[in-house]
Amino acid sequence: KLMLNGVQIMVVDEADRMLDMGFIPDIEKIFKLTPFTRQTLFFSATMAPEIERITKEFLQAPIYIEVSRQATASSTITQFVTIHEPQKKQSSSFDKRMILREILKSEKHSLKNGIIFCNKKIDVDILTKSLKKHGFDAAAIHGNLSQKERTTILKSFTEGKLQLLVASDVAARGLDIPSVSHVINFDIPIQPEDYVHRIGRTGRAGRKGKAISICLKSEIKNLEKIEALVGNKITSVSNLLS
Repeated sequence: KLMLNGVQIMVVDEADRMLDMGFIPDIEKIFKLTPFTRQTLFFSATMAPEIERITKEFLQAPIYIEVSRQATASSTITQFVTIHEPQKKQSSSFDKRMILREILKSEKHSLKNGIIFCNKKIDVDILTKSLKKHGFDAAAIHGNLSQKERTTILKSFTEGKLQLLVASDVAARGLDIPSVSHVINFDIPIQPEDYVHRIGRTGRAGRKGKAISICLKSEIKNLEKIEALVGNKITSVSNLLS
Protein backbone atom coordinates (compact mmCIF):
# COMPACT_ATOMS: atom_id res chain seq x y z
CA LYS A 1 0.00 0.00 0.00
CA LEU A 2 1.18 3.50 -0.81
CA MET A 3 0.72 6.49 1.50
CA LEU A 4 0.41 9.74 -0.45
CA ASN A 5 0.06 12.19 2.46
CA GLY A 6 3.67 13.31 2.07
CA VAL A 7 3.36 14.25 -1.62
CA GLN A 8 4.51 17.83 -2.24
CA ILE A 9 4.39 17.98 -6.05
CA MET A 10 2.04 16.10 -8.38
CA VAL A 11 2.65 16.09 -12.12
CA VAL A 12 -0.14 15.07 -14.53
CA ASP A 13 1.14 14.77 -18.10
CA GLU A 14 -0.76 13.94 -21.34
CA ALA A 15 -4.07 14.52 -19.54
CA ASP A 16 -6.08 14.52 -22.78
CA ARG A 17 -4.67 11.14 -23.78
CA MET A 18 -5.51 9.72 -20.34
CA LEU A 19 -9.05 11.00 -20.87
CA ASP A 20 -9.22 9.16 -24.21
CA MET A 21 -7.98 5.94 -22.60
CA GLY A 22 -10.38 6.10 -19.65
CA PHE A 23 -7.87 6.83 -16.88
CA ILE A 24 -9.46 10.03 -15.55
CA PRO A 25 -11.34 8.29 -12.67
CA ASP A 26 -8.00 6.87 -11.49
CA ILE A 27 -6.38 10.33 -11.66
CA GLU A 28 -9.25 11.78 -9.62
CA LYS A 29 -8.80 9.05 -6.99
CA ILE A 30 -5.08 9.83 -6.69
CA PHE A 31 -5.80 13.57 -6.44
CA LYS A 32 -8.10 12.92 -3.46
CA LEU A 33 -5.39 10.93 -1.66
CA THR A 34 -2.77 13.69 -1.89
CA PRO A 35 -2.54 16.73 0.42
CA PHE A 36 -4.48 19.88 -0.36
CA THR A 37 -1.24 21.86 0.01
CA ARG A 38 0.58 20.04 -2.83
CA GLN A 39 1.79 21.85 -5.94
CA THR A 40 0.20 20.48 -9.12
CA LEU A 41 1.67 20.71 -12.62
CA PHE A 42 -0.99 19.79 -15.18
CA PHE A 43 -0.12 19.32 -18.86
CA SER A 44 -2.54 18.74 -21.73
CA ALA A 45 -2.30 19.33 -25.47
CA THR A 46 -6.04 20.03 -25.69
CA MET A 47 -8.57 21.22 -23.11
CA ALA A 48 -11.72 19.13 -23.46
CA PRO A 49 -14.63 20.05 -21.12
CA GLU A 50 -13.83 17.07 -18.87
CA ILE A 51 -10.21 18.21 -18.56
CA GLU A 52 -11.32 21.75 -17.67
CA ARG A 53 -13.66 20.33 -15.00
CA ILE A 54 -10.77 18.49 -13.35
CA THR A 55 -8.55 21.57 -13.34
CA LYS A 56 -11.30 23.58 -11.63
CA GLU A 57 -11.97 20.85 -9.07
CA PHE A 58 -8.42 19.88 -8.11
CA LEU A 59 -6.20 22.89 -8.88
CA GLN A 60 -6.16 25.83 -6.48
CA ALA A 61 -5.71 29.31 -8.07
CA PRO A 62 -3.79 27.88 -11.03
CA ILE A 63 -1.65 29.92 -13.39
CA TYR A 64 -2.71 29.08 -16.96
CA ILE A 65 0.06 29.00 -19.58
CA GLU A 66 -0.88 28.45 -23.22
CA VAL A 67 2.05 27.87 -25.56
CA SER A 68 -0.07 28.30 -28.70
CA ARG A 69 -3.71 28.25 -29.70
CA GLN A 70 -5.17 24.80 -29.24
CA ALA A 71 -5.15 22.39 -32.20
CA THR A 72 -2.83 24.49 -34.33
CA ALA A 73 -0.03 23.13 -36.47
CA SER A 74 3.31 24.88 -36.66
CA SER A 75 3.66 27.31 -39.55
CA THR A 76 6.96 25.61 -40.41
CA ILE A 77 5.10 22.43 -41.48
CA THR A 78 3.97 22.13 -45.11
CA GLN A 79 0.87 19.92 -45.31
CA PHE A 80 -0.35 17.84 -48.24
CA VAL A 81 -2.99 15.15 -48.79
CA THR A 82 -3.51 12.71 -51.64
CA ILE A 83 -7.03 11.30 -52.05
CA HIS A 84 -7.55 7.80 -53.45
CA GLU A 85 -10.62 5.77 -54.37
CA PRO A 86 -9.75 2.07 -54.67
CA GLN A 87 -11.35 0.02 -57.43
CA LYS A 88 -12.29 -2.60 -54.83
CA LYS A 89 -12.73 -2.10 -51.08
CA GLN A 90 -10.52 -5.11 -50.29
CA SER A 91 -7.64 -3.60 -52.27
CA SER A 92 -7.52 -0.32 -50.29
CA SER A 93 -4.60 -1.34 -48.01
CA PHE A 94 -2.62 -2.71 -50.96
CA ASP A 95 -3.23 0.51 -52.92
CA LYS A 96 -2.20 2.68 -49.96
CA ARG A 97 1.08 0.74 -49.59
CA MET A 98 1.79 1.39 -53.27
CA ILE A 99 0.99 5.10 -52.86
CA LEU A 100 3.25 5.27 -49.80
CA ARG A 101 6.16 3.76 -51.72
CA GLU A 102 5.65 6.31 -54.51
CA ILE A 103 5.60 9.13 -51.95
CA LEU A 104 8.84 7.89 -50.38
CA LYS A 105 10.49 7.67 -53.81
CA SER A 106 9.32 11.15 -54.83
CA GLU A 107 10.55 12.64 -51.55
CA LYS A 108 13.88 10.78 -51.46
CA HIS A 109 16.02 13.91 -51.99
CA SER A 110 14.50 15.78 -49.02
CA LEU A 111 13.51 12.82 -46.83
CA LYS A 112 16.16 12.66 -44.13
CA ASN A 113 13.95 10.55 -41.88
CA GLY A 114 10.24 10.09 -41.31
CA ILE A 115 7.53 8.78 -39.01
CA ILE A 116 4.66 6.90 -40.66
CA PHE A 117 1.43 6.65 -38.64
CA CYS A 118 -1.15 3.87 -38.74
CA ASN A 119 -4.40 3.73 -36.79
CA LYS A 120 -4.00 0.07 -35.73
CA LYS A 121 -1.09 -1.86 -34.22
CA ILE A 122 -1.60 -4.78 -36.60
CA ASP A 123 -1.25 -2.43 -39.59
CA VAL A 124 2.02 -1.07 -38.14
CA ASP A 125 3.58 -4.55 -38.37
CA ILE A 126 2.10 -5.33 -41.80
CA LEU A 127 3.29 -2.02 -43.25
CA THR A 128 6.78 -2.36 -41.74
CA LYS A 129 7.22 -5.83 -43.26
CA SER A 130 6.02 -4.51 -46.64
CA LEU A 131 8.45 -1.58 -46.57
CA LYS A 132 11.38 -3.84 -45.66
CA LYS A 133 10.41 -6.25 -48.43
CA HIS A 134 10.63 -3.37 -50.93
CA GLY A 135 14.07 -2.29 -49.71
CA PHE A 136 13.17 0.56 -47.32
CA ASP A 137 14.93 1.03 -43.99
CA ALA A 138 12.01 0.77 -41.54
CA ALA A 139 11.17 -0.42 -38.05
CA ALA A 140 7.91 -0.65 -36.10
CA ILE A 141 7.09 0.86 -32.73
CA HIS A 142 3.84 0.13 -30.89
CA GLY A 143 2.45 -0.76 -27.49
CA ASN A 144 3.24 -4.50 -27.75
CA LEU A 145 7.00 -3.93 -27.70
CA SER A 146 9.02 -4.12 -24.51
CA GLN A 147 10.57 -0.93 -23.14
CA LYS A 148 14.02 -2.24 -24.09
CA GLU A 149 12.93 -2.83 -27.70
CA ARG A 150 11.32 0.63 -27.90
CA THR A 151 14.44 2.29 -26.49
CA THR A 152 16.72 0.50 -28.95
CA ILE A 153 14.57 1.43 -31.97
CA LEU A 154 14.19 5.06 -30.89
CA LYS A 155 17.94 5.36 -30.27
CA SER A 156 18.64 4.11 -33.81
CA PHE A 157 16.11 6.54 -35.27
CA THR A 158 17.39 9.53 -33.26
CA GLU A 159 21.03 8.77 -34.18
CA GLY A 160 20.18 8.57 -37.89
CA LYS A 161 20.84 4.82 -38.19
CA LEU A 162 17.16 4.16 -39.03
CA GLN A 163 15.31 6.19 -41.67
CA LEU A 164 11.64 5.26 -41.22
CA LEU A 165 9.70 4.70 -38.01
CA VAL A 166 6.24 3.13 -38.42
CA ALA A 167 4.15 3.93 -35.36
CA SER A 168 0.76 3.81 -33.70
CA ASP A 169 -0.62 6.90 -31.93
CA VAL A 170 -0.12 5.54 -28.41
CA ALA A 171 3.51 4.66 -29.12
CA ALA A 172 4.20 8.07 -30.64
CA ARG A 173 2.87 10.12 -27.72
CA GLY A 174 5.70 11.85 -25.89
CA LEU A 175 8.35 11.12 -28.52
CA ASP A 176 10.96 13.87 -28.28
CA ILE A 177 13.00 13.64 -31.50
CA PRO A 178 14.31 17.11 -32.40
CA SER A 179 14.82 16.67 -36.14
CA VAL A 180 12.24 14.75 -38.21
CA SER A 181 11.92 15.83 -41.84
CA HIS A 182 8.66 14.05 -42.72
CA VAL A 183 5.48 12.76 -41.11
CA ILE A 184 3.25 10.54 -43.25
CA ASN A 185 -0.28 9.56 -42.28
CA PHE A 186 -0.80 6.12 -43.81
CA ASP A 187 -4.25 6.27 -42.19
CA ILE A 188 -6.27 9.44 -41.60
CA PRO A 189 -6.70 9.61 -37.80
CA ILE A 190 -10.24 9.12 -36.49
CA GLN A 191 -9.81 11.84 -33.84
CA PRO A 192 -8.86 15.14 -35.53
CA GLU A 193 -6.72 16.17 -32.52
CA ASP A 194 -4.45 13.19 -33.24
CA TYR A 195 -3.58 14.75 -36.60
CA VAL A 196 -2.11 17.77 -34.82
CA HIS A 197 -0.14 15.51 -32.46
CA ARG A 198 1.18 13.42 -35.33
CA ILE A 199 2.39 16.19 -37.60
CA GLY A 200 3.84 17.98 -34.58
CA ARG A 201 6.67 15.42 -34.64
CA THR A 202 8.16 17.43 -37.53
CA GLY A 203 8.85 21.15 -37.98
CA ARG A 204 10.08 21.51 -34.39
CA ALA A 205 12.20 24.33 -32.93
CA GLY A 206 11.91 26.46 -36.06
CA ARG A 207 12.92 23.69 -38.46
CA LYS A 208 10.95 23.10 -41.67
CA GLY A 209 8.92 19.90 -41.96
CA LYS A 210 6.54 18.18 -44.32
CA ALA A 211 3.34 16.26 -43.49
CA ILE A 212 1.74 14.06 -46.15
CA SER A 213 -1.53 12.16 -45.67
CA ILE A 214 -3.06 9.34 -47.68
CA CYS A 215 -6.83 9.66 -47.62
CA LEU A 216 -9.34 7.17 -49.01
CA LYS A 217 -12.62 8.53 -50.35
CA SER A 218 -14.31 6.80 -47.41
CA GLU A 219 -12.14 8.86 -44.99
CA ILE A 220 -12.98 12.28 -46.41
CA LYS A 221 -15.35 13.06 -43.51
CA ASN A 222 -12.46 12.59 -41.08
CA LEU A 223 -10.27 14.80 -43.27
CA GLU A 224 -12.92 17.54 -43.22
CA LYS A 225 -13.04 17.39 -39.40
CA ILE A 226 -9.27 17.85 -39.33
CA GLU A 227 -9.46 20.85 -41.66
CA ALA A 228 -12.21 22.38 -39.50
CA LEU A 229 -10.08 21.88 -36.38
CA VAL A 230 -6.87 23.39 -37.77
CA GLY A 231 -8.77 26.12 -39.62
CA ASN A 232 -7.09 25.48 -42.97
CA LYS A 233 -7.73 23.55 -46.16
CA ILE A 234 -4.95 21.00 -46.62
CA THR A 235 -3.35 21.19 -50.06
CA SER A 236 -4.42 18.26 -52.26
CA VAL A 237 -1.82 16.68 -54.55
CA SER A 238 -2.44 14.35 -57.48
CA ASN A 239 -2.95 10.67 -56.79
CA LEU A 240 0.35 8.95 -57.58
CA LEU A 241 -1.44 5.81 -58.82
CA SER A 242 -3.67 7.63 -61.34
